[in-house]
Amino acid sequence: MQLLHAAQQDLSLALLVFLAGFVDSIAGGGGLITLPAYLAHGLSPALLLGTNKLSSSMGTSVAAARLLGEARFGADFLFILVLLAAGGSFIGARAISLVPPEAIRYLLIVLLPPVAIFLGARKKFGLADTSRVHSENALLKRSGALSFFVSCYDGLLGPGTGTFLAVGFARLCGFDLLRSTALAKLLNLVSNLAALAAFLWLGRVDVRLGLAMGLAGMAGNYAGAHVALKKGAWVIRPMLFSVSAALLVKIAWDMLK
Repeated sequence: MQLLHAAQQDLSLALLVFLAGFVDSIAGGGGLITLPAYLAHGLSPALLLGTNKLSSSMGTSVAAARLLGEARFGADFLFILVLLAAGGSFIGARAISLVPPEAIRYLLIVLLPPVAIFLGARKKFGLADTSRVHSENALLKRSGALSFFVSCYDGLLGPGTGTFLAVGFARLCGFDLLRSTALAKLLNLVSNLAALAAFLWLGRVDVRLGLAMGLAGMAGNYAGAHVALKKGAWVIRPMLFSVSAALLVKIAWDMLK
């Protein structure tokens, strides 16, 4: 009886991680689902973030590989963005003790409503790729700055990183939402792996659970990436809007508790 109950709990968690992977591959924000799910499963808070990083890294690797295969970016361009994202994430993680999390939350309360309103109002946002209006040098500067600063935020706090990257690449660089989401997945993966290495070093990962749930996350990410490739911005834009609104509600709720 006890084994059956444990199996039911594992299955429920796997279904939630699958759903999180599906959502995350399209618009980011999977942690809104996985973190409460792991806690409800009974995972120790000390192991929560590290275990989530393990499973989410496995899932994000699938979405990044699937989307980047269709996104047509040069290897040199991606390499520079990866270096900047890794540097930004490291600096953000080191700066945690210097910047109160409350200050970042207040900043998000200011930033998220315009993002959600913009996505809701611009029905054709991200449908077409207009990046050709920028020179290669200008694109690299804009993409590099966005990669560094958003990854710095990811190392510092984290919620909504994939969403901010996808919207930022589309708005500032002119990439369509499919290419923007592909870039966001790659850079999110870099940041996740850097954090995962630190958690593994500290022994704050339930490796067995993380690997098992990582398989469910990989399946969810694969399915979500497949939908994104078939539907493009028509499914990505409303999903980004929904995730932005959910992030705003969660942050406001956490501040009121």
